[in-house]
Amino acid sequence: MHLIVGLGNIGDKYQLTRHNIGFLVIDEITKNLSTSNINNPNFQSTLLKSGYNLFSKPTTFMNNSGVAVHAIKEYYKIDLENIIVIHDDLDLPFGTVKFKIGGGHGGHNGLRSLDAHITKEYIRVRIGIGKPAHKDDVANYVLSNFSKEELNKLPDIISHTIKAIEALKTEEIDQIKSKFTLK
Repeated sequence: MHLIVGLGNIGDKYQLTRHNIGFLVIDEITKNLSTSNINNPNFQSTLLKSGYNLFSKPTTFMNNSGVAVHAIKEYYKIDLENIIVIHDDLDLPFGTVKFKIGGGHGGHNGLRSLDAHITKEYIRVRIGIGKPAHKDDVANYVLSNFSKEELNKLPDIISHTIKAIEALKTEEIDQIKSKFTLK
């Protein structure tokens, strides 16, 4: 079983923000799947099941994502190598897609929470959102909406990411890095 987690914040005001790229990927990947909704308040997550895959959008807000993922991981006894987390990355130019296991959280509070609750050894799908003009503006930047130009590019970026996630289920991460890294 694979647990595919999209990081983001709940609520309409956050729907098209840069910080919600993980939620956008989960919405797109599950859009045409036959899914069942798993209603368990302990999971603190919008959780869908399709075949042997679980798709999670934590409802804890970004800073506590690890609480939700830990609860699902423990209940379903999911190995870390079968947890795929999709998140925004300030350190990558907009539209860049990269993959890794472990590493630092780079100030990303969602990753910090995951690292604290399940360790760092899960698969990370990093989607570049670019950087704000000023370092002091990070919080406002990640919570701002994508520009019209960025929104026009998102479908291709998300489609590419979904293909990589499907491949991650059967191929080694090093193969995925060489095939699907998008710069």
